[in-house]
Amino acid sequence: MAREVSFVFNGNKMTMTVEDHWTLLHLIREELGYTGTKEGCGSGECGACTVIVDGMAVNSCLYLATEIDGKQLVTIEGLASDDGTLHPLQKSFVENGGIQCGFCSPGMILSAKALLDENPNANEEEIKDAIAGNLCRCTGYVQIIDSIKSVSGHYQTDKPQVVAWKNEDADRGE
Repeated sequence: MAREVSFVFNGNKMTMTVEDHWTLLHLIREELGYTGTKEGCGSGECGACTVIVDGMAVNSCLYLATEIDGKQLVTIEGLASDDGTLHPLQKSFVENGGIQCGFCSPGMILSAKALLDENPNANEEEIKDAIAGNLCRCTGYVQIIDSIKSVSGHYQTDKPQVVAWKNEDADRGE
């Protein structure tokens, strides 16, 4: 059976018809055509499909598309600004080697964003806990944790999907 849902997708209001058996992952990749969200295991074990729903990191392979009605959905494509400027987490992952093959990166970054939106000054243990459901086969997690730590403490939220980056070097005129 099909059902109409209305939601905010990466800042844009949408209304569409979804099938009861569709997962949010199917909706994002197959119906909307956004392929940054990856399918790894398909059973909620790897975190490759992590997206943010109403501020919480969720496995989109387990989340029914019908449940998105009335909610806000953020995927990796929704993080960079309209002019292409990377989100501070994306930039940090690039600069700190947190991306190797890149398959797990969207899920890792979104898990980290959900954490830092709630706790901008997260410590290493909190970071490890937040990404515990995201598996990586390449980096050994050191670079991923370093990437998130380098943003923690500098990360500020204005609204759930708006991020301000404080550049301390610019403040000192460097």
